[in-house]
Amino acid sequence: MYTIGKVAGMFHLPISTLRYYDKEGLFPTLERQSGIRQFSEKEIEILRVIECLKTSGLEIKEIKQFMEWTTEGSASYGKRKQLFETRKRVVEEEMRRLGKTLSMLKFKCWYYETAIADGNEDRIKNMLPDRLPPEIQKLYDSSREKFESPDGT
Repeated sequence: MYTIGKVAGMFHLPISTLRYYDKEGLFPTLERQSGIRQFSEKEIEILRVIECLKTSGLEIKEIKQFMEWTTEGSASYGKRKQLFETRKRVVEEEMRRLGKTLSMLKFKCWYYETAIADGNEDRIKNMLPDRLPPEIQKLYDSSREKFESPDGT
């Protein structure tokens, strides 16, 4: 069993956030001893799922809906799976966008490092758009790729 302070530290969350989750009913089996919350491994796992869903972009009301589905047993497996499939696609798309952003940041770091060393941008401009060093060319090209939106457009 863990105290609220210990759990807050484990997840780098304010204690008030854990109290809020409890108030919202996200820990339906949370035990109390003399009014003090006692978090078990079950609540720790629930918190891992909550944090995953929050990070994937869900709001607390949507996470509450998921938690309600978990009380329905096997009847809600399909809904729960669909929720995770949707969140997975959203996160994968965000990772692609962030990868493109990271490529641009790395390219621009190289760009200005080179410009500073040369004292100008002339050599770089002469290499653009397709005569950059191979690793830098990959970054440059990656930062300009177009991505399909989740609906395929």
